Amino acid sequence: MSLTLQRPVRPPAEAARRSKGRTGRLATTQFRTLVSPHALNTRRGRTVYWIVLAFMLVSFTLVFIFPLYWMITGALKSSEELSQIPPTLFPKGGFNWDSYKQAWDLLDLGLLLKNTVVYATGAWLFTMAIDVTAAYALSKLRPIFGKVILGGMLATLMIPPMVIMLPLYVTVLDLPILHVNLLNTPWAIWLPAAANGFNIFLLKRFFDSIPRELLEAAQMDGASPTRILWSIVLPISRPILGVVSIFTIVNVWRDFVWPLLVLPDTEKMTISVAINSLSQTMPQNSLTAALVVASIPTIVVFFVFQRHIMAGLTAGGLKG
Repeated sequence: MSLTLQRPVRPPAEAARRSKGRTGRLATTQFRTLVSPHALNTRRGRTVYWIVLAFMLVSFTLVFIFPLYWMITGALKSSEELSQIPPTLFPKGGFNWDSYKQAWDLLDLGLLLKNTVVYATGAWLFTMAIDVTAAYALSKLRPIFGKVILGGMLATLMIPPMVIMLPLYVTVLDLPILHVNLLNTPWAIWLPAAANGFNIFLLKRFFDSIPRELLEAAQMDGASPTRILWSIVLPISRPILGVVSIFTIVNVWRDFVWPLLVLPDTEKMTISVAINSLSQTMPQNSLTAALVVASIPTIVVFFVFQRHIMAGLTAGGLKG
């Protein structure tokens, strides 16, 4: 004798009710958006959607671009027109390029740009050398007390920068063990910029995503940890290296308080400190022109490293 198991048959009304409930839940989950797909299928819905999208994109673009536009056009105006109320959106008297020449001569922008480029480049090199190796060691070499060390680095991010500025200044004034005074030297900018817990954390998180099998295969071929870092990890990590490079260079370029403390010599000032020091004695259009010149290198650096980031996103892919 065989036993046959049969599913209980629900009444038609109950089955329809359950089916309707499931369909309603699926529809609610699928179409829970600001604009439903049914509305976008109509001509009126598509028209309203594209109008709103274009309006929002143009509005946000203007909000971010307008300060840059105001700075560039303000440098091309005369001092009288720049201080005019209500202000003019476009130079009425033509382009006044003399403000750039005057700013270059009054501030000696060539020397200031050279100083800032040296500080930013050195900080970038030290950051790449120290933060990359530290993140690689914490991620792949797994040293003893590695988590404790990483936790200590991350704990420094909880401290406001103004709190550690005084002990950092005392350290630069009399470097421990060596007892060297680093004031008015590039080392006062390079060393604090290189010790950055945030950059190490970013790099470590990216290195953690690299498959360990890839590194183990290189080890089986006889590659040393240094060789693995140089030939495998760094080419794959171009996206995060571009991000860290942008952060490092821009932070050094725009920093004001720390260079003001450790670089009191006028011949060794950064461009931001020098512009602020002489802002009261300069015409407004020349001051604006100096700000335009000071902002150009950071914009160029961003676009250069942005290209490398996009290239790294495609060239650094791994096939499983």
